[in-house]
Amino acid sequence: MTQAVVVTGASAGVGRAVARRYAERGARLALLARGEAGLAAAERDCRELGAAEVRTYRVDVADAGAVQQAADDVVHRFGGIDVWVNNAMVSVFAPVWEIPAAEFRRVTEVNYLGTVHGTLAALRHMRARGRGAIVQVGSALAYRGIPLQAAYCASKHAIQGFNDSLRAELLHDCPGVKLSMVQLPAINTPQFSWVRTRLPRHPQPVPPIFAPEVAAKAIVWAADHGPRELNVGGPTWRARLGDIVAPGLLERKLARDGYDSQQTDTPIDRAAWRDNLDRPGDDERDRGAEGVFTDRARARSAALWVGTHKPAVSGAALAGLALALGALTRRLR
Repeated sequence: MTQAVVVTGASAGVGRAVARRYAERGARLALLARGEAGLAAAERDCRELGAAEVRTYRVDVADAGAVQQAADDVVHRFGGIDVWVNNAMVSVFAPVWEIPAAEFRRVTEVNYLGTVHGTLAALRHMRARGRGAIVQVGSALAYRGIPLQAAYCASKHAIQGFNDSLRAELLHDCPGVKLSMVQLPAINTPQFSWVRTRLPRHPQPVPPIFAPEVAAKAIVWAADHGPRELNVGGPTWRARLGDIVAPGLLERKLARDGYDSQQTDTPIDRAAWRDNLDRPGDDERDRGAEGVFTDRARARSAALWVGTHKPAVSGAALAGLALALGALTRRLR
């Protein structure tokens, strides 16, 4: 069956990579984003890669009515929605005291409320059919806030809490609708070249950095299998474990290293810098899926492989344990 898939933030970065991956499957795609040039290029990509049909919608996910209108049109044209991926995001890089209240509000409206708006639009149609898959694109920062990204971290924490409540409600009332959250590590996307920043040097993802295709693989897998949560990359696991085991120590480490690790050595050209907080960064030219750190981005994640092959990993672990116990038993004879 040809899937009908909606992807928000589809014009660049992770959303663009997800759209491409579904296009290779021959899915019918609805791409939501703000940037005209980015959307047009994403549509061309998907058609060339084999998508059965592609429709684009210039939508700011902070506008609940516009998101719902797009969803209704998708259902009218495709007959339903099988998968909805909430991926759109913006951010501000600065200490808390340098971020005006309006910027906190804007990040919250796009990242958190945009996810809520997309989820409500998807549920309106999926609950009526009794099936579907919703994937929230999260982050290791949904559990561990880091310096210079308070607005972004708070929005991802909010999505996590929203998801926990919604998942229980779906299990009670509509178990055929699957809800997953994919927690990402640092990904090489254009975000770091158009984020609003008050840092002296060019922003960068905290190394190690992964390619957008790694995230896309995880998101599509989550939509197929419906796990409660999928952690991508060793850094995500380490961040979550550190926050549980030694949160105070982790905060001291972030205080020491968290500023430099989020900046390159290149000073920002303030006159030329254009951010995408209030207007799209790919309205006039396409930015693609990848950012400027391609030479440092990893194309694979061993931790993701483990997370998506749990039966095989568990079987190998049990077999290893059985062999070890057998060897121990022979020694004791």
